[in-house]
Amino acid sequence: MFQQYFPYELRGHAHKYTQKLVTYFYPYIQITFHELTGEKLKRSDAYFAIQNYLADHTTATAKRLKADVVKGSKSLVLTMDDHEQVMEEFQGIKIWWSSNKKTEERRYYTLTFHKRYRDAITKSYIDKVLKDGKAIAVRNRERKLYTNNPSDSWYEYQSTKWSHVQFEHPANFETLAMAENEKEAIKNDLIKFSKGKEYYTKIGKPWKRGYLLYGPPGTGKSTMIAAMANLLDYDIYDLELTTVKDNSELRKLLIETTSKSIIIIEDIDCSIDLTGQRNDKKKDPVEKKKDEEEKKSKKGSKVTLSGLLNFIDGIWSACGGERIIVFTTNFVDKLDPALIRRGRMDRHIEMSYCCFEAFKLLARNYLDLDDHELFGRIEGLLGEKEITPADVAECLMPKSEREGVESCLRELVKVLEKLKKKKKQGKKKAEEEGEVNGEENGDGESGESSSESGESSSEDDEVAGKGRKRNSKR
Repeated sequence: MFQQYFPYELRGHAHKYTQKLVTYFYPYIQITFHELTGEKLKRSDAYFAIQNYLADHTTATAKRLKADVVKGSKSLVLTMDDHEQVMEEFQGIKIWWSSNKKTEERRYYTLTFHKRYRDAITKSYIDKVLKDGKAIAVRNRERKLYTNNPSDSWYEYQSTKWSHVQFEHPANFETLAMAENEKEAIKNDLIKFSKGKEYYTKIGKPWKRGYLLYGPPGTGKSTMIAAMANLLDYDIYDLELTTVKDNSELRKLLIETTSKSIIIIEDIDCSIDLTGQRNDKKKDPVEKKKDEEEKKSKKGSKVTLSGLLNFIDGIWSACGGERIIVFTTNFVDKLDPALIRRGRMDRHIEMSYCCFEAFKLLARNYLDLDDHELFGRIEGLLGEKEITPADVAECLMPKSEREGVESCLRELVKVLEKLKKKKKQGKKKAEEEGEVNGEENGDGESGESSSESGESSSEDDEVAGKGRKRNSKR
């Protein structure tokens, strides 16, 4: 009836002055946080953070809850239902949160508190709520494994530069086949980095760190990366350089990555040619021109060493924070020294062959075994022959229900003895080839000495003949 008989123009004025009159006597302040903000009606980061905070802190006291599966979250999320109100205390101050909505698409939270606590709420409490809400979102999020899309599809409808799947790799440092002291040093370094935001700001460096993992195939480089991500709860961006056309595209991909992430380039020595660019300066003009023609004929990545260096520690690398960059390689000597120097790849980690300590860890993981009579024999064989943790793990993994601890360990002993025998055969063959070469060299030297003696004797005969002729003439 009020809407029907009271003119619309007067309604606005009545509401405005009524609000002024009420606020004159009303001792409380209200702050509203809308879900959609801006001209394009994007979802507010503040609203999302408050929603996470209230879901974590106030669901125990709320009487009406709303259950929802939030995209990117690990589990079901319980939040306050519409028009529900809860109360909490902050430093002895009573605060009320209420969930409201105008339409189905326009929701908002209202924060109510007494006006005498304005400074405490606006300067401390709201910052705390937003910070805690973001931390809860990171903790509850579904971690992802990203890979870069070819640039030809970047500008299609609803396309992105990175595509992703859920990251579910179970690797951790407890199951990683590596010496215990090395693992502890790496874990401590990672944890120190993840908590070092203020420290990096203090020393004036971007909040990032580089790791170079090098070693033979099968030594656990990819497993190490998964263990690092699980330890820190980071996402992984697997950057495939061969699909990146030039340095500009590489920079755009970097900008699209998020914080709390690990950017990896696996087998960087095989991805693109990063070493030949400096060697070109030493070539003569003819060879250089020939190489340029070959490069033009090939339709591949034009990412340069300079572009990759800027990607790692240039100005653009400071966009965002809390990022780890990891390179892996089987041949560290092939990489340009400028690419892996300290400051770019801050920590170099050698993923080596399996030692006895790593074997014991694998035996505990695969066979639930801490000791066995064959351990002493295996320790001696591991000291004589190099074998990767992947090969050891394959021997220790039961292949059927009939196989037990004994058969798996004997299989490993058999493989190690076979490698040892092969090594001895190779050594013996090398020694035989060395002896043959030595004999050939000896025969050559004796032949040369005999020829030299023959030449000297002929020279003596010639001198004697000339002497006889002189005497006959006399």
